[in-house]
Amino acid sequence: MAVLCDTIFFMKKKHIIAGSAGFLRPTPARPELGPVMRYMLDLTGQKRPKLCLLATAGGDDPAWMRNFYDACSGQNVEPGHLQLFPMPNHTDIEDYVLGQHAIWVGGGSVVNLLAVWEAHGLHRILRRAWEAGVVLGGISAGAICWSAGGTTDSYGPELRPVINKHNLLPYSMGVHYDGEEQRRPLFQELIGKGILPEGYATDNGVALHFVNEKLYKTISQEAGKGAYHVYLSESGQVIEDRIEPQLLTAA
Repeated sequence: MAVLCDTIFFMKKKHIIAGSAGFLRPTPARPELGPVMRYMLDLTGQKRPKLCLLATAGGDDPAWMRNFYDACSGQNVEPGHLQLFPMPNHTDIEDYVLGQHAIWVGGGSVVNLLAVWEAHGLHRILRRAWEAGVVLGGISAGAICWSAGGTTDSYGPELRPVINKHNLLPYSMGVHYDGEEQRRPLFQELIGKGILPEGYATDNGVALHFVNEKLYKTISQEAGKGAYHVYLSESGQVIEDRIEPQLLTAA
C-alpha cells in the first residue's frame, strides 16, 4: 500500500475522511477499494490495518456487507463489521470499536443512523475512538454523521435539514452536490438562514480530510470534480468558494 501521507506529522492526530466518495466500482464484476479508501487506510500507518464497516444507515443490509468483504478480499486489510440490526454482533461494542485502526460508515438514512447510534451509546464510543487516533470515514450519511448537520432525503424524496447534536466537527456537510439538483440550493439556503453553520460540500467522487477539527485537504477519485466552502459574509450574503481537490490515482 503506497504511503500517501507523512505518518510522523499525523501521529496522535484525529482524522476524519468524509464526503461523497468511497468504494470504487470500475467494473460490474465486483466492488473494489478505491483511491479515497486507500488514502484513508494509509493514514493508519499500519501494514495491515483493521477496517470496520458500519452500515447502520442502510439497516445493516447483508448485500452491502458482502460488497465490503468482496472489496477487501486479497487486500492488505483486515475487514470486520459492527452491525446493530437486529442486535449487536459484538458483546462489547466499545472494546471492538477501540480495537480498530479505521472505521468506515456507509450511506443510507442519516436520521435513522443517528437515532440507532444514540440508543446504543455508539456516538460516545466513536468519539473516544476518534480521540484515540482511530481514523474515521464515511460517504453520504456516513459523512454527515460526523458533522453538525446537512441535507437529507431520510424523511422522503424532498430534501430536509438534519441537525446532529453529537457532531465531532463544527461544520455542516453537503453531499452529492453535483448529483442531486436540490442539494446545492437547499444547503446554501439553510446556511443563509442560520439553520446550519458554515460548512463544506462535495461533488460525487470527492472527499474531505479533516485533521483534528480543521480541513486539511480535499481529495478526489474523479477528474473535474470539486469541493466547496459555504459560509456567510460579513454582510450576510451566502458565499461559495470552490476548492480544487488533489486527484488520487488508482493503486
